[in-house]
Amino acid sequence: MSFKIESFIARRYLRGAEGRSEGRQFLKLVTYISVGGVAVGVATLILALSIVRGFSQEIRSKVIGFGAHVQVESLRDAPLDDYSELLSLVQSVEGVESVAPVIQEFVLLRRSSANIEGVSIWGTQEVPDYISSSMVEGDSNLGVDSLGRPGIVLGMKLSKLLSAPVGTTLTAFSVNTDAESSNISPPRLSQFVVQGIYETSLANFDELYVFVALDRAVQLLDYEPDQVTRLDVRVREGLDYTDAANQIDETLEFPAIARPITDVYRSLFAWVKLQESIIPLVISIIVFVASINIIGTLLMIILEKTSEMGILASLGATAKTRRSIFVHLGLYVGFSGVFIGELLALVCALIQLRFKVIPLPAEAYYMKYAPIELSIVDFVLVAVITMILCALSSYIPARYAAQIEPLKAIRSR
Repeated sequence: MSFKIESFIARRYLRGAEGRSEGRQFLKLVTYISVGGVAVGVATLILALSIVRGFSQEIRSKVIGFGAHVQVESLRDAPLDDYSELLSLVQSVEGVESVAPVIQEFVLLRRSSANIEGVSIWGTQEVPDYISSSMVEGDSNLGVDSLGRPGIVLGMKLSKLLSAPVGTTLTAFSVNTDAESSNISPPRLSQFVVQGIYETSLANFDELYVFVALDRAVQLLDYEPDQVTRLDVRVREGLDYTDAANQIDETLEFPAIARPITDVYRSLFAWVKLQESIIPLVISIIVFVASINIIGTLLMIILEKTSEMGILASLGATAKTRRSIFVHLGLYVGFSGVFIGELLALVCALIQLRFKVIPLPAEAYYMKYAPIELSIVDFVLVAVITMILCALSSYIPARYAAQIEPLKAIRSR
């Protein structure tokens, strides 16, 4: 028998999977459930992979939006001196696209006697692009207003804690301690006006970081004119952050060091990596179980088609041919499930991208909605693995079908 005959019979069994008259519809239902099981497993796995991929991409873009790709800082936990010279040195490293000086220290931010919060003030020449694109009120202008007050940009959560909408005047207090004498100097203070409010859904970040002009941070924190806390480095797209940090580090002299952003926020990225490795593994069990169900479905079809197997054998169908029929049947079940499942996953993903129907608690997941990052690799990989599992699951009942003796099978009719 040719491949076309085997394929034809397998498709006939799939479309017309019916049992004896008293249970004719039951076998058809079991076949549909088997196809549905594969479809649900495939759709769930693709959606899980897309969400995990989107989650990882979203967290990475948010954190990098705050802290760049590589940070150059002092190993002594002290300001970097002569940062202009250091900035030129870092810019000369191959792959570096931009370098931004940053002054960052903890201060007290006060609106009134009842509204005081400890924050990390972030002095910069220009608010990072990611923060500018995340503005929900006002703008990211750090210059002075018509009354000569310098601007400040803060997160939505901090704005609510301080009851400080756009236009509110805030006072920042900085207390410097002399490490050698342990004396606390009088507090330095500066007034700012809220120019803009951003929201990234990174709760710890939105509540902690406020942005002011670099020269204002120098005055408030009593830095020297050529001192900064660190340099934020952005590298060429596609360049590994760790490799870039190592290249930059080789050009630096002690105590300056370069650290990739993945090391700066090691715990956060470790949590993301855990999600990437565990969730797809757990969801993959669904596909595995669905493919195993094919064994039961095919065995039931074989039992119902025993007499037909005997007739085919008497007409000259070899054991290999009969085995091939049910392997094909299993593959058709798998293919139908993969097609329906991938179509279902694509529709659900597009609905989520368009309408955001799956919300998330921002306090726990750092975003308000489940992110989706579709990848053709996920669709192809899931399809291939599922078809392999379905083929393997089909082989056991197919071998049983090949061992049926023609005479006994015909007598059972």
